[in-house]
Amino acid sequence: MSWTEISISVAREATPLAEEALEQLGALAITLQDDEDNPVLEPDPGATPLWPTVHVRGLFEPGLKRETVLAALGAVPGADRPENIRWRQFGEQNWERAWMDRFAPMKFGQRLWIVPGGMSIPHDPANIEIQLDPGLAFGTGTHPTTALCLEWLDAIDVTASTVVDYGCGSGILGIAAALKGAGQVVCVDNDPQALEATADNAARNGVADRVGCHLPGLVDCPMADVLLANILAAPLIRLAPLLTGLLKPGGHVALSGILEEQAEHVLAAYDPALEQVSIKQKDEWILLHGRCSVAPENVPGSQQ
Repeated sequence: MSWTEISISVAREATPLAEEALEQLGALAITLQDDEDNPVLEPDPGATPLWPTVHVRGLFEPGLKRETVLAALGAVPGADRPENIRWRQFGEQNWERAWMDRFAPMKFGQRLWIVPGGMSIPHDPANIEIQLDPGLAFGTGTHPTTALCLEWLDAIDVTASTVVDYGCGSGILGIAAALKGAGQVVCVDNDPQALEATADNAARNGVADRVGCHLPGLVDCPMADVLLANILAAPLIRLAPLLTGLLKPGGHVALSGILEEQAEHVLAAYDPALEQVSIKQKDEWILLHGRCSVAPENVPGSQQ
């Protein structure tokens, strides 16, 4: 069996038209990809993040005629010339093998491992193994921001602690904390799909009894010993009063998803609520770690 892939590059505003045209042509699957390596840094809650220029790909069974494709895409801005449309033919693949070749167990710090299904790591009683497959929600350990959080989490003691994972994505950080011995983990995300993934992953790793999943407005969050927020600079700044208000005095906070040039602005938003602040960096991404220096009621605008 062979397949045909048709790909076009369009402006963000033309993406829905391109998707609709490929669907009408009978696409078996459609994917969106950054066309110019532009990161999407501040999507609004509930919005679909798209890049300024989007690479739209459709997968088709063989036999699709070029003239049919050109006619269907002719009304899509940016795809109205033949040279803007790319074709690729490829044969049947062993998709499971391709997946296995792309993902492998990953180690963070001294003990934390992310292990995809069907794989194993060297036996060591000290290892903490998180079973997690790449999925729809962000956070499988492959991104520098997640890696920074896991390495930081590996280095601290969370035994019997209350941990908040704010913007949990796949739940990887909260699950890691639970596997390290946290007594209670509260995972918060504004995406119901992320919360579903977190709940599934918590059950898979045997910690569902200690991991709760909540939308931001529906959580009565306990005061936390440890708070992790791997989101983005703008929401971190906006949520500073809320997040610091969730911490016990002296509690640990780790903030990630911050580009190097954004670190100063994020730090300013959390001053004077944090002390003993340190910075870790991986590629262009920053993790800020500090401890809550004041009681939450003294933080302007704090909420519980």
